[in-house]
Amino acid sequence: QVQLVESGGGLVQAGDSLRLSCAASGRTFSIGAMAWFRQAPGKERAFVAAITWNEMRTYYADSVKGRFTISRDNAKNTMYLQMTSFKPEDTAVYYCALRRRTGLPDTPRLYEYWGQGTQVTVSS
Repeated sequence: QVQLVESGGGLVQAGDSLRLSCAASGRTFSIGAMAWFRQAPGKERAFVAAITWNEMRTYYADSVKGRFTISRDNAKNTMYLQMTSFKPEDTAVYYCALRRRTGLPDTPRLYEYWGQGTQVTVSS
């Protein structure tokens, strides 16, 4: 089993920056890829960004491209999401996810493990 714990959420203003972290623990010997998803009230969970663990290939949703940056620290088994130039529509609960296989899917069901989520609220 793998446990994922997100941190770093909070209340920000439009144009601010924030960094989310996702620490993985447990059986982390084989991580293929990790990703960030978000879910706004009344909406489905949406893909934000993904990164392959070994090659560090990345993939972003169009809505965050150029504003958010995904990265990972292999030694700490931690993934990050650096977020800049916030917009009110970025308000959501942000979830990190992990899959054993490599690849960069943007579909939630293709990730086996999930964190509990961290709230990001953008005030205009």
